[in-house]
Amino acid sequence: MSVSVSPAAAPVASRSRRWGRWLLLLLLASVPVWLAGWWTVRHETDQRLAALHSAQDLHALGLRGIIGKYSYLPAVVARQPAVRALLATPGDAALRARVNEDLAEIGRRADALAVYVMDPAGNALAASNAGTPESFVGRNYARRPYFTRALQGGTGLFYGVGLTTGHPGLFVAEAIRAHGSVLGVVIVKLSLDKVAATWARAHDPVLLLDEHGVAFLATYPDWRYHTTRALTPADEAALRDSEAYGHGTVPSPMPWRTQAAEAEGAFVLQTRVAGRSRSFLALAQPLPDYGWTLTVMTDRDEILQVRDQAWAMAALAMALLVMGGLYWRLRERRYAEQRDARRELEQRVADRTRELQEAQAFRHAMEESLLVGMRARDLDGTIIYVNRALCQMTGYEPEELLGQRPPYPYWHPDDLEKHWHDSNASLAGQAEPSGFESRVRHKAGHDVITMVYTAPLIDADGVQRGWMSSVVDITEQKRAEARQRAQEGQLQRAARLASLGEMASTLAHELNQPLMALSNFAAAAQALAQGGPPDLLVQSLQDVRAQAQRASEIVRRIRGMVRQGSGLAERFGAAELVDTVLGWLKPEITARRVRVARALPADLPPVLADRVLAEQLLLNLVLNALQALEGQPAERRRIEISARADGARLLFSVADHGPGVAADHAEQLFAPFFTTKAEGLGLGLKICRSIAEAHGGALNWHPREGGGAVFEFSLPLAS
Repeated sequence: MSVSVSPAAAPVASRSRRWGRWLLLLLLASVPVWLAGWWTVRHETDQRLAALHSAQDLHALGLRGIIGKYSYLPAVVARQPAVRALLATPGDAALRARVNEDLAEIGRRADALAVYVMDPAGNALAASNAGTPESFVGRNYARRPYFTRALQGGTGLFYGVGLTTGHPGLFVAEAIRAHGSVLGVVIVKLSLDKVAATWARAHDPVLLLDEHGVAFLATYPDWRYHTTRALTPADEAALRDSEAYGHGTVPSPMPWRTQAAEAEGAFVLQTRVAGRSRSFLALAQPLPDYGWTLTVMTDRDEILQVRDQAWAMAALAMALLVMGGLYWRLRERRYAEQRDARRELEQRVADRTRELQEAQAFRHAMEESLLVGMRARDLDGTIIYVNRALCQMTGYEPEELLGQRPPYPYWHPDDLEKHWHDSNASLAGQAEPSGFESRVRHKAGHDVITMVYTAPLIDADGVQRGWMSSVVDITEQKRAEARQRAQEGQLQRAARLASLGEMASTLAHELNQPLMALSNFAAAAQALAQGGPPDLLVQSLQDVRAQAQRASEIVRRIRGMVRQGSGLAERFGAAELVDTVLGWLKPEITARRVRVARALPADLPPVLADRVLAEQLLLNLVLNALQALEGQPAERRRIEISARADGARLLFSVADHGPGVAADHAEQLFAPFFTTKAEGLGLGLKICRSIAEAHGGALNWHPREGGGAVFEFSLPLAS
């Protein structure tokens, strides 16, 4: 039996076969495109993981270096005879004061936040911050983990927020022992702010977790004091009991979504940073010596971008191959009748070729514009490529370097042995991933210090063809480091020489005013003794006696400030303080024809401060304002004194209508010995700021609108 096919069915079958061939071709072309993306993701991920391992080792080494730098301090303090004597006789007040001073000196020299000693019950007997509002002395820290670990015989290491100060830090504790028994515990509190600042500037995020999974150091501030996993009831109890991150504070989980990665220890992290969704490839490494976990990350979106680029390039290549095949097929079959179509196809190929040439030229232009020197060598060490930055760094033209084998013309003659060693190590694949420093000789004869980073040069087939090196010029960085070290040495010497002079100048500056007043009142008394009214003579003699007592009090208070002790605090009102100072300066104000306006509300609460120092502070500011009004027209000779409550403090303000502070003087205004007066010592504002800070406040200034300057300081309110 025969089967016939109708004429209408033949075109349908032909179209079906064509569609089938196109689908098969599309499927075959998509396989290498997918493989290219897969290989790119795998290769880029391996590269990123290698970089993460290097960054992890670098950050871990930095943390160990900081902790190791201060690990000796507890042992040093524990060996102090005075410390052991205080633990034996904790009631000895004189000995306690001596140990406080010793701990303050040790903390200052070691740049530690605090150094303190506790008895076996956890009571702080002495501290470097004794005498300050945040003093640890007399407080009990027995519940803190570092104390219990030190008592158990190990080194107590703990990061947390201070119970007294509220400032975070790293606590290092060690027991003080004698004859097998524990006499007490010495603790050093350190700051990791420099590490946090370095991580904040890093391109890739870094995270440091404690044993409960709480992040206490992180590149992004929003991640700090949050947990990376759900806390167990034991973790919550431990955090509440130790008050590691504040009283009763239990950190909340981070808004993360994680999934495992193929590499061991790695995982993929999904989160939001600054309101934007981010994806990171993360690597966690335990630090068993400290009970911490260090996690480093890299942007996973960049890996996906590389994959997309690989897909695009592979798709373009496959498209070119398909177009070429179609072109030759059409040429064989329809060359004569489709000449116009052939020209159009040739034009398309030409356009594609031009685009590739433009892309190549753009890539070359990018390489030439790099500030980092690039050098490619084959497996034998022959230079096969250099960019413009490397030529400028060495002074040689490309044709002078291409084809050269070791020794290269820019090798430094004094470092030939090191150059040979570094070159052989790089060609053998043993170069340090973190790079190595190399000194080269510029063609002009001067030295250039560089950092060299070497990586394998892999072609599109995955075959290594040589080595690619990145060369960074660090000459200026080295010079800057040398200058900084020299400047630090000079500053240290200058500080030691200036300390004695600053103390003597401070006394001279502060005693000048009462001594001048003594002279004036004595002259007045002498004149009155020759026939003046007796009551005025008695008043003048009383003023002489008051100024003498004031001079003696200034000496005593300044000596107390130098010893870091606190003065005698008194309750007095703002109006009382202003009246006293203006009474002393009344002759000066009258002689200069200056008007003083006061804005002191009647309901202002009293302050609790050292009256003599407070009077000296306000007196210096008003005198400076009087001197600033010299040469000003009558309508501008005006001083405004005001006060207002600001929380737990009273804020005083002294404003003048003078010329203001010059821009080039503003930064040095409170520096010791800086003055614009011909006979000034440059210590007035420095002393004023010291008095304000001694009361837990500050002294600041800002320009006055309409001309002049406003100086503000605060004193604590009486409770």
